[in-house]
Amino acid sequence: MRFFEFPIRRTDEPDEGQLQFIEAERHVPFPVRRVYFSTGASTGCVRGKHAHRALEQVLICVHGEIRVMLEEGGERSTCVLDDPAVGLYVGPMTWHTMTWIEDDSVLLVLASDYYDEADYIRDYGEFLRLSGRTP
Repeated sequence: MRFFEFPIRRTDEPDEGQLQFIEAERHVPFPVRRVYFSTGASTGCVRGKHAHRALEQVLICVHGEIRVMLEEGGERSTCVLDDPAVGLYVGPMTWHTMTWIEDDSVLLVLASDYYDEADYIRDYGEFLRLSGRTP
């Protein structure tokens, strides 16, 4: 798993909170062409369940807690995103699922390209075949 930590700026006034920012090609390894977010999911909701042929993404839980499972090259790993100052890199040909641990958690996604349905691999058996691992 590859994580990115984003800068945090605070003022001398504790009530003002903090500012976090992300700069494409500085804090993420690609130009960002699409930004989207998932909201309103209930605890236990599972999203994703796919891979991308070429797309790169950085996943950031900006509110709440979300468990992410990645499968790449025959290896599975799991982590919990719960800090908006940390992003998780998801590269091409990585099967990924996101499970909401808390109601109303918000997942922000930075993507390397525009939406293209042809880039999605939604069938796990096809993902295994394309990865060189026959189901």
